[in-house]
Amino acid sequence: MSYANDVLVDTDWVAAHLDDDSIRIVEVDENPALYAEAHIPGAIGFDWKSDLQDQVRRDFLGPDAFGALFGARGISNEHTIVLYGDRNNWFAAYTFWYLRYYGHDRIKLVNGPREKWIGEGRETSTEVPDYAPAVFRAAAGDDSIRAFQPEVLASLETNTSLVDVRSPQEYSGELIAMPGYEQEGAQRSGHIPGAASVPWAQAVNEDGTFKSAGELNELYRDKGVIGGDGEPIIAYCRIGERSAHTWFVLHELLGQEDVKNYDGSWTEWGTLVGVPVEKDV
Repeated sequence: MSYANDVLVDTDWVAAHLDDDSIRIVEVDENPALYAEAHIPGAIGFDWKSDLQDQVRRDFLGPDAFGALFGARGISNEHTIVLYGDRNNWFAAYTFWYLRYYGHDRIKLVNGPREKWIGEGRETSTEVPDYAPAVFRAAAGDDSIRAFQPEVLASLETNTSLVDVRSPQEYSGELIAMPGYEQEGAQRSGHIPGAASVPWAQAVNEDGTFKSAGELNELYRDKGVIGGDGEPIIAYCRIGERSAHTWFVLHELLGQEDVKNYDGSWTEWGTLVGVPVEKDV
């Protein structure tokens, strides 16, 4: 069984394309300071908080601002964007989903995080590339891959599969958030009723590369997330980055068509008044 879509590149491929002007390598880390310490030569660094998020409301950038950001860094609609980052590519996968939302389909994810590249002793740089400005036009947002809270609430009365990709401790309500993770806190702990617990880390190997398509298919079938008649799937975590990683697995690697990322996630759900919460496992 092979992956549904050709969206992964390995580190050998990246090393062979460092001077390829048809691609732009982009690093997006949970800890943005890592980019300054060492990055793949020619890679553009985005700060997920200050670059990719609206600085007033809790939301990501509108299409015009998104296009202006990418264009200013020398990324055009003609470029293939190759993404990687720390934390097993959480925010790289989030940026992949974000780019898909705005209609860009020339995207690859490195199969393995920045730690894999560095651990293999590959070339790194501290220089910030200075690409000429380009034109990047973002399409209207594709809400077929993004879930909002009212839809999630309504889904509790349907056959939608909800998948909670956080740690077992977060899912059970033992913890609101794991220590050492980026914090945007909720008021209550627990999980959305009926959600299956499939921690994101179960989809990857020790080095952060993805498990085989067969292993992934078995994992999500055994947890009841896939395997029916194409029922809708909504993934969530705490702020949307780990669930974007699972969205990538389900939508891009396994080819599930109706998969959405609820990026409001537990930070929103666990703070709302009156929404149902479960703590049993």
